[in-house]
This record gives sequence, C-alpha cells and structure tokens, in this order.
Amino acid sequence: MKEAVRLLASLDPETYGVIFLSLRVTCIALIAAAAFGIPAGVALGLASFPGKAVLMNIVNAFMSLPPVVAGLAVYILLSNQTGLVGDHRLLFTTTAMCIAQFVLAFPLMTGLSTAAVTQVDRQILLTAKSLGARPFQAASAVVREARYGIYSAFIVIFGRLIAEVGAVMMVGGNIRYQTRVMTTAIALHKGMGEFQTALALGIILLILSFCVNALLELLRNIGKTG
Repeated sequence: MKEAVRLLASLDPETYGVIFLSLRVTCIALIAAAAFGIPAGVALGLASFPGKAVLMNIVNAFMSLPPVVAGLAVYILLSNQTGLVGDHRLLFTTTAMCIAQFVLAFPLMTGLSTAAVTQVDRQILLTAKSLGARPFQAASAVVREARYGIYSAFIVIFGRLIAEVGAVMMVGGNIRYQTRVMTTAIALHKGMGEFQTALALGIILLILSFCVNALLELLRNIGKTG
C-alpha cells in the first residue's frame, strides 16, 4: 500500500501514462461496443426472424470468448504477413489494443442489452405501436425502460476490459511509453521479480476500477431517482 501511495504521490509520468492509457483503451472499446452492441441487442430482443435462436446461441458463445483467442484472431487480422489489413501496420499500437478489447466487449454488450430488452413488459412496445409510433420510436421507448439493465452492462464490461491482459499483450506488445497498460505492467514487474511494484500497481488498478464503477453506479442511481 505504501508503494502504491508513493507511486501516485510521485507524479511519475510513466506511471500516470500507464494509468491514462489503460483508461483510454478501455473507454474507446467500451464506447464502440455500445455504439454497435446496443442497437444489435435491441434488434435481437425485439425482432422475430428465422434463425434468431441460432444467432442468439452464437452471441452467447462469444460472450465467454477467451481473451487470448480474441487476441490471436486480431493478431492474425493485423499481421503484416497474413492479415487482411496488415498493410496499415496497426499491430503493436493502441489501435490494435482497442480492436482486441472491442472484440471482447461487443458480444457482451449485445447479449446483455438483449437480456435487458427482453425483460421489459411487451405491452410497452405494443402500446407505442398502437399510438402510431414508428419502429425506431417504439424501440426507443423500450430502451428507456431497459436503461438500468444497460447501465449495468456498462459496469460489467468496463470491469472486464480494464482487468484484461491476454489480448492486449498479444496485439500491443507491452511497449514502454506506447502500449503498456496497467495489467501488462503488472505482469512485467511480476516476471522481473519486482513483486512490490507489481502489487502496488495492482492496488492502483483496484482503486481505479472501484472509482469508475462507483461513478457508473452513481449515474445509474441518479437516473432512477430522476
């Protein structure tokens, strides 16, 4: 704990760079996953079409996708030798890390949004349609009712992404001052036998996760009371 306090109080640029990069990569991936996953979850929750059950099973399977598998898939996609977009040289950059985090977050956001939408009383959708609401307006009404479940999805996914190490290390390479985040820094110091520093960074990560989750929970409670 003393080492964690010392690292924070020292205003060490490297330590704070690692912290801010962790937040930046996680937040970008989370926002991108929300932008695509929430509409996909709402569509899956409200629409009826052939093959919906199969598609839901695929989404549920990818919700538990191992991070190393996601990292390997993104690595192959971005590789200069075998990747479809290898010419862009995105491997071992923060962009590659955001993509890997997105691959993990998108199925979670889709599945959790679908679950939140399906728990809303179907009568709300039928009432909106009977009043002449367009499909987008009717879906928006359902989303408003499901917003607390979607808020919870943000909390769950943020917790998984900020603590993820396998995928970001595979595609980011843990490069000092460039792609090193909290989890990969902890793994590095542990491998070097610097357990005190690794534990201090772990404590900082826990404090950071607690603060962000507390903020998200506060926003959710404000939404309930408002």
